[in-house]
Amino acid sequence: MHRRPRSFGRFVAEAQARGALVVQPRMGFSDPALMRAGLQATKGAADAVVGTVTIDSYTRVGDEPSAVRALHERVPLNGFPITSYSPHTSAWVLDGVRDAAFPVQVRHGSARPQGIIAALARLGLDATEGGPVSYCLPYGRTPLLDSVRNWQESCEALVALRATGAEPHLETFGGCMLGQLCPPGLLVALSALEALFFHRAGLRSISLSYAQQTSHAQDREAVHALRRLAGDLLPDTDWHIVLYTYMGLYPRTPRGALDLLERSAELAVETGAARLIVKTTAESHRIPTVEENVEALRVASRAAARHVTAAAPRADLADNPVYAEARALVDAVLELDADPGRALLKAFARGLLDVPYCLHPDNAGRSRSAIDHDGRLVWTEIGAMPIGHVSRRGRRLTAAGLYDALSFVQRRHDTPQTQEVAA
Repeated sequence: MHRRPRSFGRFVAEAQARGALVVQPRMGFSDPALMRAGLQATKGAADAVVGTVTIDSYTRVGDEPSAVRALHERVPLNGFPITSYSPHTSAWVLDGVRDAAFPVQVRHGSARPQGIIAALARLGLDATEGGPVSYCLPYGRTPLLDSVRNWQESCEALVALRATGAEPHLETFGGCMLGQLCPPGLLVALSALEALFFHRAGLRSISLSYAQQTSHAQDREAVHALRRLAGDLLPDTDWHIVLYTYMGLYPRTPRGALDLLERSAELAVETGAARLIVKTTAESHRIPTVEENVEALRVASRAAARHVTAAAPRADLADNPVYAEARALVDAVLELDADPGRALLKAFARGLLDVPYCLHPDNAGRSRSAIDHDGRLVWTEIGAMPIGHVSRRGRRLTAAGLYDALSFVQRRHDTPQTQEVAA
């Protein structure tokens, strides 16, 4: 029996109570020695750090034979193949590293996560992330119906860990759909709906994600909106907001990359987010090294400390256009069925939820978005989504306009003396 440290959610809550932003990398290596060294290095990088074991692409899709073959041929993978190594090897990676001051979360990207959940549970881990929509639509062609079933089983497996003395934690990836060009109202709604799915399955320690987008002002509205929805939808739940540093095309210059990272830390502090997933100066061209991950954690933590405030986010700040749009979507979905999983399936089947530029067969594909003159993400086409009365609309993108939109953040932060639009 593994001795379990205090819960993931409690660690984050205690850090936030003392005014520290929890920072976290998205780090994963297939070499056990390098994975262990990476965890050891990040552990002491800042005041409050969460360790990460990111899973490789083969394991995410259940292709363990390919993962094993790569290991035998000493071919590096883009993550740690947790189901391919023996429990003894994986336990060695964590031994003496994970403790009460350094929880570790497993990050994966799988629409079929049962094997990953079983493997992390064998190691005494109890924190992971994903969701039936957010780890299905962007990553392949797994039917949404199958993903909902798989995630229901996975939630039940996590809840069962309470018998070992754990308080399992699950983070929704719903607020990060496709990484870019998804207007915040839909991101907030998906994050809240996946969190409600987790809650209905029995989880009581949950984090809700949101990914930094193109407008600092709009992002502030989005995080305040997500906090309000979480408060409304998740009673008797230990929840917090996790913010992701921008997930689209990243600045190529070190200064541009660090500036964007610092802006995300500032956003987290301003809006009461408790945890920040960082990105490094290497994001635009290769997998980051351990040292680059450590640098990113330190930069983000220092930036957050410079902006720390004793004032709690005001409730009235959530009364904004992003909240109105997200609330309309959430309410429309929840009217379809009392069960959140069935409601999500019906919503996508009817196009009430429709992710722009997403090619998955279960996504209607009728919505489109653009960046307006203020730098805000707006809808150009909403399909059947019930937000016509609250959405801000823009002009449809051309092919050239789409490229410009995708590189908008990269160009802005790589250009000297540029400033945030509508900050």
